[in-house]
Amino acid sequence: MNRPRIGVAMIIRKQDRVLLGKRKNAHGDGTWAFPGGHLEYGESIEACARREVMEECGIEIQNLSFGPFTNDIFEVENKHYITLFVLAEVASGEPTVKEPDKCDAWEWVDWETMPQPLFLPIRNLKKQAFHPFSA
Repeated sequence: MNRPRIGVAMIIRKQDRVLLGKRKNAHGDGTWAFPGGHLEYGESIEACARREVMEECGIEIQNLSFGPFTNDIFEVENKHYITLFVLAEVASGEPTVKEPDKCDAWEWVDWETMPQPLFLPIRNLKKQAFHPFSA
């Protein structure tokens, strides 16, 4: 039986910008997304957030807080995710591409003028009128 998977996405804030990466070689190829990945069995959401950001960007995060969630159905790929968003700030380091087979680049972008196309969970998050700087 197919069941939804749990994704954890980190909305990392720096001044008035958020960190986005351009996905490749996975569902959502060519879209812009927050750092993130799968919640592993027995792992806390906070531990997943810290692990994924370090693996993907090489930075440490601080001031973690839970944000909203989205219900994301990728029809073409036949995948279903519940995405849990975690807000954070950079504790140390500068984002670098640590997994070049999965990400082309990391960029600090303005929430209102994000590059397109956006990964489905971000599109669904924006439909909720969520704003990371008023959360």
